[in-house]
Amino acid sequence: MASFYDELIKFDWERVSERIQSKNDRDVRAALENRRCTLDDFMALVSPAAASHLPAIKNRSSQLTKRRFGNVIQMYVPMYLSNECTNICTYCGFSLNNQIKRLTLNEHEILQEAHAIKQMGFDHVLLVSGESPRNVGVDYFLTALHLLRPHFSNIALEVQPLDEEEYRILQAAGLHSVLVYQETYNQENYRKHHLKGKKANYRHRLETPDRLGRAEVHKIGLGILIGLEDWRTDAFFMAAHLSYLRRKYWKTRFSVSFPRLRPAEGMLEPKVVMSESELKQLICAFRLFDENLELSLSTRERAAFRDEAINIGITSVSAGSRTDPGGYSTSSGALKQFEIDDNRTPQEVASAIRSKGFEVVWKDWDRAFDAGINATGT
Repeated sequence: MASFYDELIKFDWERVSERIQSKNDRDVRAALENRRCTLDDFMALVSPAAASHLPAIKNRSSQLTKRRFGNVIQMYVPMYLSNECTNICTYCGFSLNNQIKRLTLNEHEILQEAHAIKQMGFDHVLLVSGESPRNVGVDYFLTALHLLRPHFSNIALEVQPLDEEEYRILQAAGLHSVLVYQETYNQENYRKHHLKGKKANYRHRLETPDRLGRAEVHKIGLGILIGLEDWRTDAFFMAAHLSYLRRKYWKTRFSVSFPRLRPAEGMLEPKVVMSESELKQLICAFRLFDENLELSLSTRERAAFRDEAINIGITSVSAGSRTDPGGYSTSSGALKQFEIDDNRTPQEVASAIRSKGFEVVWKDWDRAFDAGINATGT
């Protein structure tokens, strides 16, 4: 069955990198002027040459975001269900080779976490776990959905890749969206970061959005882990992946997240360190590439940066995040997946968003999105 892998192998990583590096001021200006941003334009927008055009790029991105989404920012929170994992990954605190306390929430503990999260004001929850299919598989996720569906209007999932039929089953049980990050599109170096476990299978992970699309899951989230490889080239491949998915699964909505490597137990040093200015450039490049794309920024980033990012293209932020199972309701002693940077409470984040003239949306994101479009007449 055809998938994005058939498209990806047509590209050469080094050649793409060279093309991005070769882009000049004229290419960047042309990309800014084009009403329909192409993959070649995207190369220009993430190139080093675009750095000197960042004010114009941010202004254009802000205009497009407000035109498509209005002045609304969605709030969500991750709920970590388990830190059990059968993979060895060079960047993750849950990696199998880390000698940590392992914990999987039982039904009572899931409901405890749900109660604590509801008290914080959230109605949109992202369920996260390590990748341990035997202990935390589709039956476990089904149980979690049945427990949580009465309490949350929007439930998303960020777990191990599943089969198409499993996604259909979960969707029928109330699953709204699935986030699956490729981490890096560099096929040659992917195995260097994923040393053991099913995640080491590059193609199986790459084809997950195709399985999600065929299963007609409402929304698919993409992402790269910034720091593993050259971010400009990785971002191009993610843009190419998005373009392919848009064409093939046109009824589906899409989001992109921008996680940068954060300190974690046993992690490697980043191969590439991305500056905040470069992260702004990348966020805006994706907004210019796809006006309807939901762009998300987590508490990995510092508070002041996140406050600025909602002015240039971000449409969704987490707040009050805990990255350990049971972290909202108990002191479990389980290891965090990574360290966060923005430690503000959800209400403090919401207040900062409102101070910039935006409306905070705790639930019914799709209705808010549609209302934002209708309000601007587009």
